[in-house]
Formats: sequence, structure tokens, C-alpha cells
Amino acid sequence: MRLTMMTDYALRLLMYVASRQDRLCTIAEIAQAHEISEAHLMKVTHQLGLQGWIETVRGKGGGMRLAHSPAQINVGAVVRSIEPDFDLVECFSTNNQCTLTGRCRLAGVLDGAMRNFLAHLDGFTLADLLPGTGLPVVTDRRVKVERRIRV
Repeated sequence: MRLTMMTDYALRLLMYVASRQDRLCTIAEIAQAHEISEAHLMKVTHQLGLQGWIETVRGKGGGMRLAHSPAQINVGAVVRSIEPDFDLVECFSTNNQCTLTGRCRLAGVLDGAMRNFLAHLDGFTLADLLPGTGLPVVTDRRVKVERRIRV
């Protein structure tokens, strides 16, 4: 499973703004801080505003701020609001054409994995993602997968 770039940028934006609650933040500064496109970030900002996660202020001296305290912004809820779907495999989609539908146990396994993934995200708020909260910082992003071969 892979989250979209939109969700990645949305979470980065929210963490940035949450770390600077004493002032309005701009798209330009966040784009520069994360080395991402202002055009992409503008779309993300618009979506976060529509979903009610941030408030935007137009005009000179404008910017954005959180619409709620970081402790009230659930990470799982943000991800659900930004991701277009969670169709890990074809049979999860509305256009399902899989010939194994109704006879395949893999769908149940993958559905359980997705539910566990989202439940894990539901256990965290934006406040948990801020510096000094005790969550470990991952420095090695490669996931080590143990391969088991059954004979």
C-alpha cells in the first residue's frame, strides 16, 4: 500500500502549521521548507480547507492556521479525508471484474491489513507527530521484510 502524494503533503503541511501555531503560515514557506511544488501545495491547502482541517486567511499578511488544536486532529481521519480510495486490489473497487470474487481468501486478509493500518493511524493525533512528544524518529526508511519459505 502506498499513500498518495496529496496525503503525504497534507500531513507535512499540517505538522508544519501545528509547529507554528503562534502565527499564520504561507504556502511559499512550507513549499520551501519541504522542497515541494507550490502548485501542488496550493491544491493540498485547498483540500485541507474544504475538509475543515485548516483555516485560510486571504490577502496581504494572510496564510493558514489549524482549524482545531493538534490534539483534536486525528491522523487516521486526515488520511481518510484526503485519500481517494483504499482499493488495495481490484475486488475492493466498485468496478470489480475479478473472476475470483466470492471464492478468494486473499481479499479478507488484505481487508484485515487495511483495517489494522487505519486503526493504527486512528491511535494518533497531529499533536503526537510534533517534536518532543516521545514518538521515535525513523531514520532508516527501508522496511525489512522477513521472507519465510514453507516446504
